[in-house]
Amino acid sequence: MILEAKDLNYYYQDGEQRRYILKDTSISFEKGKFYAILGQSGSGKTTLLSLLSALDSPKSGTVLFNDKDIKKIGYENYRRNNIGIIFQSYNLIPTFTAVENVLVSMSITENEIPEDAKTVAYNLLDYIGIVKSKADRHVNKLSGGEQQRVAIARALATNVDVILADEPTGNLDEEIEQEIIDIFKKLAHEHGKCVVVVTHSNEIAEQSDQAFHLKKGVLTPYE
Repeated sequence: MILEAKDLNYYYQDGEQRRYILKDTSISFEKGKFYAILGQSGSGKTTLLSLLSALDSPKSGTVLFNDKDIKKIGYENYRRNNIGIIFQSYNLIPTFTAVENVLVSMSITENEIPEDAKTVAYNLLDYIGIVKSKADRHVNKLSGGEQQRVAIARALATNVDVILADEPTGNLDEEIEQEIIDIFKKLAHEHGKCVVVVTHSNEIAEQSDQAFHLKKGVLTPYE
């Protein structure tokens, strides 16, 4: 397993009461598979993704990357070098072009990046459907679907094995959603990535290799 959560607990203290968002949650992921974690708003799925991506830390429990506690890797090092994160709101730099957004990501990793980084960035964008003329546009001039593709390219640019995505199709129509799903499937099956998507979309869950349902902090197999 490349990524594993063991007995995660996350809660808010309300006086003497604990309000659990996640309770003794365990899950594991391997390379070459596309996973979906389905849940409604408030189910805990975004919290789980935040813990897997070291954007937050659990009250108790452990997240392991290649059998090593991510605390020992260092949260910042882990985010910079081991995973790519894709947000529903894209989180791109609006005053930068698409290729510049990808290059920024490449500039902060400690992973080995080819000397011709700009060529690699253009090729990566082209691979996921952003041609050069669009790669040279400011991202705020691109459509929502195109911005999400740029966000995917940015996540891939640091040469990581794990891609974590939070509601990546939440702002997109059905046709564009399918195109993004196809990209995730390709990344997992053809390039050996571990792709984990938290979503409320049954369509994503049904097309994933393995899906889970999260309700009130409890994970069960998706049926």
